[in-house]
Amino acid sequence: MTKYPHLFSPLKVNTLMLKNRIIAAPMGIIPSHKIISSTNYGNMSAFDKALGGTAVVHISGGIGETEQSVFAKYNRDVTREQISVIRQAGARCALELGLFSPINSDHTVFGPIAGVRFDGWKMKMMSEEDMEAIIKSCATAICQARDFGFDLVTFHFAHDSLCSQFLAPGFNKRTDEYGGSLENRIRFPLEAIRRIRQAAGPDFPIQMRVSRHLIVPESFDSEDMLFFVQKAAPYVDMVNVSCGMDCYYEANPHSATSVFEPHLYNVDFAARIKETCDVLVSAVGAIMTPEEMEEVIASGKVDAVMVGRQLVADPFFPKKAQEGREEDIVPCLRCLYCYHIATEHANVVCSVNPRFRRENRVPLKLEKAEQAKEVVVIGGGPGGIKAALTAVERGHRVILLEKSDRLGGQINCADYDDYKQDLKRYRDYLLIQIKKSSVEVRLNTEATPQLVKELQPDALIIAVGADAATPPIPGVEHARQAVDAYPELDKMKGKIVVIGGGTIGSEMGLELAERGNEVHIVEITDTLNAQGNMLYRIAIRQHMERCKTLHTMMETKCKEIRKDGVMVVGKDGQEQFLEADHVLLATGLRSKKELAHTFYGITPETAMVGDCDRVGKVLEATNDAYFIAANL
Repeated sequence: MTKYPHLFSPLKVNTLMLKNRIIAAPMGIIPSHKIISSTNYGNMSAFDKALGGTAVVHISGGIGETEQSVFAKYNRDVTREQISVIRQAGARCALELGLFSPINSDHTVFGPIAGVRFDGWKMKMMSEEDMEAIIKSCATAICQARDFGFDLVTFHFAHDSLCSQFLAPGFNKRTDEYGGSLENRIRFPLEAIRRIRQAAGPDFPIQMRVSRHLIVPESFDSEDMLFFVQKAAPYVDMVNVSCGMDCYYEANPHSATSVFEPHLYNVDFAARIKETCDVLVSAVGAIMTPEEMEEVIASGKVDAVMVGRQLVADPFFPKKAQEGREEDIVPCLRCLYCYHIATEHANVVCSVNPRFRRENRVPLKLEKAEQAKEVVVIGGGPGGIKAALTAVERGHRVILLEKSDRLGGQINCADYDDYKQDLKRYRDYLLIQIKKSSVEVRLNTEATPQLVKELQPDALIIAVGADAATPPIPGVEHARQAVDAYPELDKMKGKIVVIGGGTIGSEMGLELAERGNEVHIVEITDTLNAQGNMLYRIAIRQHMERCKTLHTMMETKCKEIRKDGVMVVGKDGQEQFLEADHVLLATGLRSKKELAHTFYGITPETAMVGDCDRVGKVLEATNDAYFIAANL
């Protein structure tokens, strides 16, 4: 008997029966026949999601005969194989189509008005003939999907879609019957969904995705969207509630939420639709745990949950939850590195799942090594733990040495910071997996070359981490390292100066300011959070700008630290004294390379992972540790 009876109860959507209430979110556009048949661009393997117990898995694709269309001549074989892959474990295959403008032959796009669109494209004002052409394309596409064998179509009316643009008064400044009043602004998208239903017939399941708000000044009100959904509800079977925009980067961290937004981000608006419309409702956006999913369905707020990045972190979480193995679910960090926009394709990976986008070389289950080895791992942070767990999975005998009295390393700071709850869940997951494994953990054990030699390892993985850097500032003895101050966040009151505006300094500064303290962040460069990806920087900046007790000082140097404050110098050469009850140093980390190098020469199979090799994030530590250990 499952602990989540509502989550794992069947759901009938029009004529379609789903085996549970978990829908895998569409997360990318299929780029043509060049792609491997089982994989969506920017998406975890459909194979994994289907085998993992998800009820519905999406394929994304454009309309018409463009390369992006799944029905283009040279994409059809791929599409057919993807449907087969998805259905093999009882999942249903959905196609995401969108009410979007095509790219015209003159390299323009259509929009409510003429001008330059938010993403830089030159925009032509749509005529009624243009609207009719796009509606016909959508109607044709849903018939193609139905006839090709898709079980469900999700029409994307959210984010940057023409629906959103027409509804938003800041984008739609038309003066004809398609602009001005709310009734006029919904005219085109409402006609589109009506005609889509007419083309598909009454029995084919249609889900419509909308943004409750675009989170930009040009947006419609949430009440406007509710009004549109009420009018559109007779033509759809399910409404999916999202938020924000995609190519408008300021709104992007609200469509794929960062750690700075709460869980269940769109559930309350979804519940309002349930209360006022006779239609099924699903919600997407930071619905992270099976407990949360069960609660929002059992309470009647939604009928189903749509899950994106948690299925990237662990595509098998539905099966694990249904079988009562919640402790084995790999939590998503909401770091957004799996989203190609975050790094402009420089590093599209998952921080906790090395198999993401590497299905061709990372197996679902590691084969046992031909010869079991004695493996020593030095350091019990996320990299060391991942290396130890991976080596054990290969069948090796592993000893993990940790000099402190607990595992976790620097991510143990998640115990104290409200914005690090997803990271805390991942830390707890790692500790549980270690406890369940055969890894021999030796706490309070400082590794030395002599000790390691005595253990006689066949392979050695060094994950000794990094030290907080102490800058040569006069009076630096009056400050303390920010990473060491986390356990005392609750005790810090009054005026606080944080020296350093990287991720550590900015996160701690924001946390302390939101707790009511007056905080100054002093950053010597012109960029805050330079180490973070673009979406992270946008998300934290938005929160920092809203916090009235947080002040950032860019291109400002700390000249001296005193008992009662800090003397700083701006780029104009002007000095300023900042009174402080607490001064915190967040001036970066320094790899323990020299320490790590002392362990070389003990065994030929020696490798460094994590911060001791190069200061980075959980992402680098996890992925490097996996590949080193998987190949022992």
